[in-house]
Order: sequence, then C-alpha cells, then structure tokens
Amino acid sequence: MEVKVLNISGKETGAKVQLPESVFGITPVDHAIYLDVKQYLANQRQGTHKSKQRNEIAGSTRKLYKQKGTGGARAGSIKSPLFNGGGRVFGPQPRDYSFKLNKKLKQLARRSALTYKAQDNNVVVLEDFAFDSIKTKNYINLVSALNLAGEKTLLVLPSQNNNIYLSSRNIQKAKVITADQLNTYDVLNCGKLLLTADSLKTLEEAFAK
Repeated sequence: MEVKVLNISGKETGAKVQLPESVFGITPVDHAIYLDVKQYLANQRQGTHKSKQRNEIAGSTRKLYKQKGTGGARAGSIKSPLFNGGGRVFGPQPRDYSFKLNKKLKQLARRSALTYKAQDNNVVVLEDFAFDSIKTKNYINLVSALNLAGEKTLLVLPSQNNNIYLSSRNIQKAKVITADQLNTYDVLNCGKLLLTADSLKTLEEAFAK
C-alpha cells in the first residue's frame, strides 16, 4: 500500500512511501490480538486488592450466646462471615495477574493490528520533524493541520524526543510513544496512527527480526 507523506502543516510533500506488506499487509489473526491485549491490560493491574478473613478481623473471640436452647443457630464468634463486620469468605488476595506470551505471537498480534489500521486508511505518514521548544500549542497545531482535532491519535517516533512528548502530554486524546514501545492495545485504541518516515523504517526492521 502506497501512502503520501505529509508535513506538519498537513500538506503533501510530494513524496510517497510503501507500507511494507510484511507489517501492514498480512492476514490478521484476531485471536493473537485478543491474547496480546489481554496480557497488556493484565499487566496494568496492580493486584494489591485485599479483604480480611475471619482470622484477621479485630474483635472478641467469646461465644456470643449459649449453644442450645435459644432457638437460633449456633454461633461461636462475632468474626464469623455470617455477621456484619465479620471476615469475608474467599475474598480477593494480593496476586500477580501477568502471564507470558511468546515473542512471535506478540509480533503477529501487532502486525495484525497495524494491518487493520492500514485497511481502514487510518495510517498517516509524516516527514521527520522536531519542535524547538516544549509547547502544547505546537502539538495542537500539528493535530489541527491534519484535521484530527478531537480524535484519538497515536504518534510513533523512531526514538525519544522530549520536546514532542512533553508538548502532547496535556492533550487528552493524544499519545506519543517510540517505535520500541508500540503495542497492540494502543494501536487499536487510537483513531489515527501517525508515523514518521524514520519510525516506519524502525518498525519494518523490528518486525523483520
């Protein structure tokens, strides 16, 4: 697929790039996407949830009332899960939600997500650029020039650029990452995927390994 290269003013530069078929033109595998997104979201969980069991509740251990003759069910402790303020049965305990996925499967998932973006014409290629200073207005002007104001965008840079990253940080629907941080969730979660000429080469090299 051939895509026109735009500048930060949203105008065509006259250059065109070919999106590599090995990255943007494969047969997507939905199950690979599902597993990779599931792993990404699982890794975001802190897993610090905790409820107290009956042996951790602060309270008296005396028997509440005599065993027989009351007409009620027998009860041995106010800390029983049956009483208000008692321990919780099978409550959540701290745990690690992360799980392992093979590298090739994760690459397949990311190439599948990129293919879907290309098929929907949601890939925009920009010429390489940089900001002279850290200004939110710079990034707003960039998004506005591309007619993407108010739309979720993901800009992929070949390497870390603090001026661009910090200029985008206050914009709610804008996200900037480097090519080595690319993940399936972010690709699917954005409306438009913005790539620079160099980041496109970096992605091609990364997925060729």
